[in-house]
Amino acid sequence: MNARKITNKVFLMGFVDWDARLFDSLIPLPDGTSYNAYLIEGSEKTVLIDTVEPEFGDVLLDQLSAVKKLDYIVSLHAEQDHSGSIPSILAKYPEAKVITSIRAKDMLIDLLSIPENKIITVADGETLSLGDKNLEFIYTPWVHWPETMCAYLKEDKILFSCDFFGSHIATTDIYVSDEGRVYEAAKRYFAEIMMPFKKIIVKDIDKVLSKEISVIAPSHGPLYPRPSFIIDAYKDWLESPAHNKVVLPYISMHGSTKKMVDYLVSSLAQKGVTVEIFNLAVTDIGKLAIALVDAGTIVIGTPTLLSGPHPNVIYGAYLANVLRPKAKFISIIGSFGWGGKTVEILSGMISNLKVEVLNPVLTKGYPLESDFKALEVLAKEIEMKHKEQGFT
Repeated sequence: MNARKITNKVFLMGFVDWDARLFDSLIPLPDGTSYNAYLIEGSEKTVLIDTVEPEFGDVLLDQLSAVKKLDYIVSLHAEQDHSGSIPSILAKYPEAKVITSIRAKDMLIDLLSIPENKIITVADGETLSLGDKNLEFIYTPWVHWPETMCAYLKEDKILFSCDFFGSHIATTDIYVSDEGRVYEAAKRYFAEIMMPFKKIIVKDIDKVLSKEISVIAPSHGPLYPRPSFIIDAYKDWLESPAHNKVVLPYISMHGSTKKMVDYLVSSLAQKGVTVEIFNLAVTDIGKLAIALVDAGTIVIGTPTLLSGPHPNVIYGAYLANVLRPKAKFISIIGSFGWGGKTVEILSGMISNLKVEVLNPVLTKGYPLESDFKALEVLAKEIEMKHKEQGFT
C-alpha cells in the first residue's frame, strides 16, 4: 500500500498484514494487524516515526522512494515490530540519526546492532524542531516496555502513541470507521499487553491528556479521529470496578469437571451473575484475556492429572497471574481419582492476584448430590460477594 496523507506533510506508511494470525508466537491475531510508520516533512527536517517488522522492510523502503533526504528516525519502542527495519533505513539514508529514549539506546544496540554514534537520546518533554513543525517526546514507561515513549506533533495536534491505544486489525481504512469492531480489538490488545501495568498506565494517560489531541496515531491499527473514544475506553478498563461476572476457564477429560461447570454456570445465571466459559482445549486465549479485564470472580475448573491440575489449566492460571486482572475473588472446582495437590499447586500460581480465595469444590470421580450442593453454596457465596462489592 502506498503512503497516505494524514495532514499537511504528515503521511501514514508501513505494512498491513492481512495474513498474520499469531503475534510474538503467542498472541492470536484473528483480524491480522498493521505495522504503522509515519513520515513528517518539516520545512527544515524530515522525520520517520517508527518502522516495521524486518521482513516487511522492503515495503517501507518503496514508500520512501520519493524521499530524497531523511534526517531522523524516531524509535518510540525498541521491539522489532517497531524498530526492526531501522538498519535497512539507515543503509538507504546513512546521514540519518536515530532518536530514542535514554533507556532504549542500549536496547537498540543490543537487539539490532545499531552503531552507538548513530543514536541521539532525548529526555522526557524534550522537543525537536523540524522547522515549521515541532515534535515533543513524552516518556510512557511500561506501555508496554520500560523504554517506550510517545511523540506529539504540536502544530497538527497528533499524538503518535506507539503501542498505547493500539489494536491488531488489518484494514484499508486510515481512521476508525467501525468503533464496535475496534473497541473489541483494542480491548483484546489492552488485555494481552497493557493490563499488567494498570497503575502505571493511569499516570501515562494523565501525561498525554495534558496535550490538546485531535488525532491519536498508534503503531498498530487505524488512527483515532475521535480520541475520547479510546481514552474513555482505557479509563473504564483501568479504573472502573469489576463487573458482576464470573470468568470460568476449564478442562474436562472424562466429563466429571464439565458436569460441575455446567451446574455452577446454571446456578450463577439463575442468581443474575453473568458467566463467560472458556474450554481451554479449544479457546482463543485472547478471548479469555478480554473477559478477564472486568471479571469480578475467576473460577478455574480442572481434572487432576498425575496428582496436579491439567497442563492447559496451568497455562490459563499462569496467564491470569501475569495479566493481573482486577478480579476480587477466585475459586477452584474439579475432580480427582485418588488424590493430588491440585488446589495447592494452583493457589501457588496466583500470587500476583489480590483476591480472596473462596472454598474450592473437588469431587472424587463423578459428582454426587453432595457435590452439587457444595457448588450451590459456592454460587450463592459469589452472588453475595458481588453484591457486597457493588458489582453491576
